Amino acid sequence: MRMNNTKLVGSAMALALLGGTLAGCSGGGEAPKAGEAPKAGEAPKTTEKKEDRALHIMAGVIGGKTPEENTLFEKEIERLTGIKTKLDKPASDYDQKLLAAIASGEKFDLLQVSKEKMNLFIEQGILTDLSAQVKGSKTLQDPDVLPTDEWNQVKTKDGKIYGVFTKYQGGTMPIVRNDWLKKLNLQEPKTLDDYYKVLKAFTEQDPDGNGKKDTYGLSIAGSYELQGFFSAAGLKQRYVEKDGKLDVPYSTDAAIPVYEWLNKLYKEGILDPNFATNDTGKMRNLFLADRVGMITYWDAWVGMLNNTRKQQDAKTTFEAKGLPGAVGPNGNYMLRRGDPDVWVVPVNAEHPKTAFEFIEWWHSKDGIVLGSMGIKDNDYTEKDGKYELTKAGQEHAMDHGVPFWYNKKFPNPFGLLPGVKDAQDLLAKYSSLELTPPKWADAEKIINEYMFKAILGEMPAADAVHKMRDQLKAQKLID
Repeated sequence: MRMNNTKLVGSAMALALLGGTLAGCSGGGEAPKAGEAPKAGEAPKTTEKKEDRALHIMAGVIGGKTPEENTLFEKEIERLTGIKTKLDKPASDYDQKLLAAIASGEKFDLLQVSKEKMNLFIEQGILTDLSAQVKGSKTLQDPDVLPTDEWNQVKTKDGKIYGVFTKYQGGTMPIVRNDWLKKLNLQEPKTLDDYYKVLKAFTEQDPDGNGKKDTYGLSIAGSYELQGFFSAAGLKQRYVEKDGKLDVPYSTDAAIPVYEWLNKLYKEGILDPNFATNDTGKMRNLFLADRVGMITYWDAWVGMLNNTRKQQDAKTTFEAKGLPGAVGPNGNYMLRRGDPDVWVVPVNAEHPKTAFEFIEWWHSKDGIVLGSMGIKDNDYTEKDGKYELTKAGQEHAMDHGVPFWYNKKFPNPFGLLPGVKDAQDLLAKYSSLELTPPKWADAEKIINEYMFKAILGEMPAADAVHKMRDQLKAQKLID
């Protein structure tokens, strides 16, 4: 039977890490010096090599915005902690490069990964169990630093902890051009019918005022974040578990009307026709360039979008606003709380104690300042406890991997960007965590294939859903 890429890479990673671990354990105690034998009844002496204060880290979003700034980020970690740091931060394709690096045998002390990748790595047996260290950490056990209930997000079924949060992870939602709603005298949409009317108006009523029909109602990046619309059917993204059985709500008959609604948007030119090949950058750029009236993205970007346009034009009327999605059959809304990003320590880490020391420091004031504001004298200046962002810092919008954090002891010195508080309040009210088993990536490929067929009209929505479900069952991705 042909193994898929994930299994192949996973096996390679496990072997690479296991090999490194065995090599590190070989030799037992210290060998006697030439001509010297252990004394009678005395076991050979062992020496424990003192761990260097050094770290090799690989991260996807934590670090500088450019390779040059990433070097400054490394030096800033050393200045603040005394830990000599090498930080690998690929410019793109992080997950693929991470898997390739680990499979090749490269050693890291810390990895920044998604919960999905953490679950995969746990399954492969290549992560260090941090349960005892977390439990014994005064910093991480302080509920004002990390709320106690949040640990449930990362605990395994047997209660173990392999990853520690890198930041407060928000959630996703529809984001609307609220200034366009006001300009066209439209109310905030509540039902799917309301959303259709608003998006149709954004397409046909020249909301940007340039006299051309060059706007779309909605742009999305592939299947990225449609939870706000599937809320209308009361369906949760990714997996749900009931009576010990896993299912994917997007593959059920209840999802058919939502696919039909999305197909209607596509057929009528309301949905950006390039949605299937868009990445999130293209989608955001359309929104910022007055080409589209609604996107689906993270709560943090409500503020960043507003801030970006404000930086370009202080008098702009541009206003991005988060929405709760479409109301469901029970009268409730259903938004998605994102899986957390976490720090994990591979089993072959050469500096595991220093790695955990860094994890604790990351949740301190200095760690938060670095992860949010960035590098002193590059992104911000500080005098007598007062911070001021430089031009570069303003462009980086308080995000070097930590736009939001848990620690209540260090409030954001600049406050939140416009629109973020309201978006976070919506998430607090309507969002819930997702269930992301290790094989989600395999399921997602099947879901995307038939979702696109349904939206593009290449297959009736009902047929697409049934084919999707058949394949998920055939590959044992649902019970």
